[in-house]
Amino acid sequence: MTDNALWPFEVEQHITAMSKYYAGKIGSRFYITLRDEGKIMAVKCPRCGKVYMPPRETCGPCFYNMKVDDMVEVGPEGVVETFTQVHYNEPVIPREAPFVYAVIKLDGADTGITHYLGDVDYENISIGMKVTPVLENERQGNILDIKHFKPV
Repeated sequence: MTDNALWPFEVEQHITAMSKYYAGKIGSRFYITLRDEGKIMAVKCPRCGKVYMPPRETCGPCFYNMKVDDMVEVGPEGVVETFTQVHYNEPVIPREAPFVYAVIKLDGADTGITHYLGDVDYENISIGMKVTPVLENERQGNILDIKHFKPV
């Protein structure tokens, strides 16, 4: 073995990995309810009362393992907590630039969801602005069933 064998060998390549994953019971209920009923569900920790949107199975502060029965409807309205305008395209982002991402805390939730803002000029967006979701007519059971949020 020579000393050169110890140096890392680099290969330049591009990998595209299409995949599917199980969203879990809580995530599945979230997507199914959004798709079939147009309602936005969160999960409320029965131990400490924190309401997570998007929903998750484990409560951060108290580590309680939440169940589907702990899910509650939130929103549909909420407020913009922060936002940014994106000026470049990425192949993994299903929207053409420019567009606006915002963190939106829905009424009844303690955490915010990152999503698109639409039907508004960038100059008119402000922190604390009330927004409401615009749903796709034909929903597929994913987060893009919410087309974007628009000002109330």
